[in-house]
Amino acid sequence: MDRVEAQEERRRRMRETVIARGFVRTADLAEEYGISLMTAHRDLDALQAQGWLRKVRGGATGLPSAQFHGSVAERMATMAHTKQQLARAAATLLVPGQTVLLDDSTTCLLLAHQLAEHTPLTVITNSLPAITTLAKEPGISLITLGGAYFPAYDAFMGPYTADAVRAFRADVLFLSTTAVTNGRCYHTSPETVQVKRAMMESAGRRILVADHTKFAKGGLYALAPLTDFDLLIVDDGLPAEQIRQVRAAGTEVMVVEGRG
Repeated sequence: MDRVEAQEERRRRMRETVIARGFVRTADLAEEYGISLMTAHRDLDALQAQGWLRKVRGGATGLPSAQFHGSVAERMATMAHTKQQLARAAATLLVPGQTVLLDDSTTCLLLAHQLAEHTPLTVITNSLPAITTLAKEPGISLITLGGAYFPAYDAFMGPYTADAVRAFRADVLFLSTTAVTNGRCYHTSPETVQVKRAMMESAGRRILVADHTKFAKGGLYALAPLTDFDLLIVDDGLPAEQIRQVRAAGTEVMVVEGRG
């Protein structure tokens, strides 16, 4: 194994350690992997840049927070039944012949699995799992958005992806968010916000698909106010008063039964 391969393997094991334990001190990682403290910091910087974890004072964390959304596996397992119900509700709004923008969220990945029932459709997405799912569907004209690949998101992100989005115009966008606070959507990375803002600018109709737990979470980077969306699809776990507030502000709300 050469130096680069050894480094990649060490970083893979390091991220697995942080995710498994939740929090690990940088000094402990340096000792465990037989590297200098400076090398441990460089490894954590690289893993943070890829979205695998978040550096904090004294170490690194893999626990979800306002600055870190957790791994794809964690997000897929969280509110899984409710997300499936939301995806089914979103699918009922599709019209054959539309051009559809899908973001990289796990909720929209569940929606991607249902698109074949509503073909023909043109689908534009930066989500690698969605691309893999839709590539084999004969009724789907698939447009993929490139850019820098973020393994922890399993998606393409950043300025090149945002530029790619702006080359198109979609009939409808389905998008989810990490958190909704005081009527505004937030995410945990600026790269995510950059791409999703471009998607919102490129869609005729904007639909936010978010389970009720997103309204109790925090995020670091502001995406957009709820009033920038034409429709919110949410489960019935969101209090009635909050639903009234969203409607009063001008955004339509579709409430879905989320309990399994």
